[in-house]
Amino acid sequence: MIEPRHLRVLRAVAATGSFSAAARELGCTQPAVSQQMKALEQSSGTPLLVRTGREMRLTQAGEALVRHAAGILAGLTAAEEEVAAIAGLRAGRVRLVSFPSGSSTLVPTALAELRESFPGTRVSLVEAEPPRSVEMLRAGDCEIAVAFRYPEVQRAAGAGAAAGVGAGAAVDAEVPGAPAEGSAEGMAEGSWGKDDLVVRPLLSDRLVGVVPEGHRLAGAGAVGIGELAGEPWIAGCPRCRRHLVDVCEAAGFTPRIDFATDDYPAVIGLVAAGLGVAVLPELALESVRAKGTATVEVEPAVRREVVALTLPDLARVPAVAATLDRLESAARRTPRP
Repeated sequence: MIEPRHLRVLRAVAATGSFSAAARELGCTQPAVSQQMKALEQSSGTPLLVRTGREMRLTQAGEALVRHAAGILAGLTAAEEEVAAIAGLRAGRVRLVSFPSGSSTLVPTALAELRESFPGTRVSLVEAEPPRSVEMLRAGDCEIAVAFRYPEVQRAAGAGAAAGVGAGAAVDAEVPGAPAEGSAEGMAEGSWGKDDLVVRPLLSDRLVGVVPEGHRLAGAGAVGIGELAGEPWIAGCPRCRRHLVDVCEAAGFTPRIDFATDDYPAVIGLVAAGLGVAVLPELALESVRAKGTATVEVEPAVRREVVALTLPDLARVPAVAATLDRLESAARRTPRP
């Protein structure tokens, strides 16, 4: 009989490549990992790992078992939580993954309300950008993923040909770190509509322009994105960089990206120092001190869709359902223009 704890060990070994690394990840000893793997192979009736020197690889049977492990463990978690709720145990566990600006705005409000209503529910938080967060959900590494995606942008013919932006021409071919079109990573962003995920829309997050406070456009209420064509740019995460390029090219120019960082305070600092301009989601601006900068509305308006994702089995778990409800409540209370 295959035991869930053995499946968790197998997944850790497959992910890390060794017994010692899996032991560190699981917080146990290397001999304990070895013993559990032997027990799993005995239960399976076939070898699951091939050891060649220091290297270790899965057999065909091992690969099959790892593929099914995430769904099996997710189903068991759902069953355990539902049984606990039926038995009247006011307890539960939720592993939450969120992108940084969601972690600093939506998540704290939601978790504070959850703790007040259900003090026995434990929630852990890990940060990851999509599509990595969506992959973690499907792999069984979390129960809820707070993620975002941008709408598709129709590019203008001859985009990138605007005069004076030759220094950024290389970006037109590929943004460093951005997913290639048609790649598995690039496709993951548009895969929320599949039947394997439950999607809870949270809010529409507008992007705003950020310029130095002494900038020529600092006092403008709204500016067309094309008015920033000749500016050096500070870009964000790979997905945000790709979308920035798409939006600018739709306006007829290619942005010259001088700096790229996932750290929003760093973006603000670079803009405040006069090193460039940026566009940031409003959620990001709510969580940083924008000293030395000014914000302007960018036209045409660009918004990203922020959602909470889970698996159908997990959506029926009381602790998961309650967390989703609190995330929706927090999003409703978030000021929107």
